[in-house]
Amino acid sequence: MTIHFWPLAQGYDSVSTSTAQTVPLKQTDFSTFLATAMQQTSSAQSSSLSLPFLLPLFNQQLEQVPAGSGASSSINGASLSKNVDANAQAYMPLIERISNEYQVDPKLTMAIIKHESNFNEKAVSSAGASGLMQLMPGTARGLGVTSIFDPEQNIRGGVRYIKDMLNRYDGNVSLALAAYNAGPGNVDKYNGIPPFKETQAYVPKVMSTYQQA
Repeated sequence: MTIHFWPLAQGYDSVSTSTAQTVPLKQTDFSTFLATAMQQTSSAQSSSLSLPFLLPLFNQQLEQVPAGSGASSSINGASLSKNVDANAQAYMPLIERISNEYQVDPKLTMAIIKHESNFNEKAVSSAGASGLMQLMPGTARGLGVTSIFDPEQNIRGGVRYIKDMLNRYDGNVSLALAAYNAGPGNVDKYNGIPPFKETQAYVPKVMSTYQQA
């Protein structure tokens, strides 16, 4: 059996091209991979899966969805949301290309987007953060983003910002994420992850998704 994987899929994250690669994979290998991935999302904060970037793209369907089965397909007993998968998959090539430009792990970018907007390019928070990576208008302008809802500009701005934070904190991903959420001033003030409820929850959630990718 031949399955098409995006380069970010687990076990193939060293592939640098932005197009899908054809990789032979045994059914037993895929079953093990999917079972592990589903376990990792069992404690997800929302009803949608938190690993859309782990899911393979199939050249052809492995099986037909039974009539009346709704909007999800079942593979080895696991129900996969097609809508969420499609949203994430649509941005994979863009995320990988921009992340590689700035030497940021694409899986980190994916994890941030997952928890910031769940891959909704039109998302707007109550504080006014907007787009896939939830950029504040002032921050976006400072990063050269002229159209905050444009996926490429938004991702580029967010990746530039997380890269700046990684450089600022000597590659410490947790501190960079804390700065992404609460601002570097607060990270510096508290000499670590600020004692804000939102930030204290945000950092481990994003780190968990990133580390399990």
